[in-house]
Amino acid sequence: MERREWLARAFEEQRPHLRAVAYRMLGSLTEADDAVQESWLRLDRSEDTIDDFRAWLTTVVGRICLDVLRARRARPDDIRPWVPEPIVSDDPSDDPEEQAMAADSVSLALLVVLERLRPAERVAFVLHDVFDMPFDDIGRIVGRSAVATRQLASRARRSVRGGTLPAETDIRVQRRVVDAFLAASRSGDFEALLEVLDPDVIFHVGSGRRGTPSVTVTGARPVAERIMSRGSPLAPLARLATVNGSVGAIVGDPEHPIAVVAFTVSNDRIVAIDLVANPPSIRRLDTNG
Repeated sequence: MERREWLARAFEEQRPHLRAVAYRMLGSLTEADDAVQESWLRLDRSEDTIDDFRAWLTTVVGRICLDVLRARRARPDDIRPWVPEPIVSDDPSDDPEEQAMAADSVSLALLVVLERLRPAERVAFVLHDVFDMPFDDIGRIVGRSAVATRQLASRARRSVRGGTLPAETDIRVQRRVVDAFLAASRSGDFEALLEVLDPDVIFHVGSGRRGTPSVTVTGARPVAERIMSRGSPLAPLARLATVNGSVGAIVGDPEHPIAVVAFTVSNDRIVAIDLVANPPSIRRLDTNG
């Protein structure tokens, strides 16, 4: 077998792992796919002796993603409030537990928090806390000592813990609560909507358009009022979907939706709603990416 053919086969074995790494770092499967493709080009050109393909390629993808994250922050005219690319399944025949496993529990709520991290913090957190890469190896990616890299991950971890909420893992409970939310929204039942919202619920709206600020509303009554005034007319267009492993909703045409909504459910109440308005693109689980 020729060297290039052997490399291509070895690379394809690592592609799912590399896409998972890049998606968590970039919040976009489109950009993740670009990063993975660039890693293949670098592998193809490399003359290195590679003992551990996964480690070598993960390092390369980490460096590529770090460059992308730094380039985002370097553009002053690009506010880039939150433009994730949701992973969606809207087929009601899909098994919800398999959907959650396929999406690997990469919640939109987590992606929102990761967007707030500095590039090096995000890379350190993702590679260490999610993929268990040693700090010595991560340090070579971010250009820091192992001790400094550990501190980056620690700061990122505190931000993640402070910015994410405990979530119900039972898909059936999630679906029941989200069903009640949609029913109250469709009927215009304000009191029923309050019943399903946590008193401290956080509603985050991010636009798919660059340069457009995001909006955050907190508290059950303010959130319910916003939903009734702006979202209730669109509620009949919403249908249940699995969004990044949790029960959510697609509003409008599934191929070109008005919005994709993710819900975080805890103790039979919705504690967070993350809405992507006019998403630039979405991915279906049954497309293999």
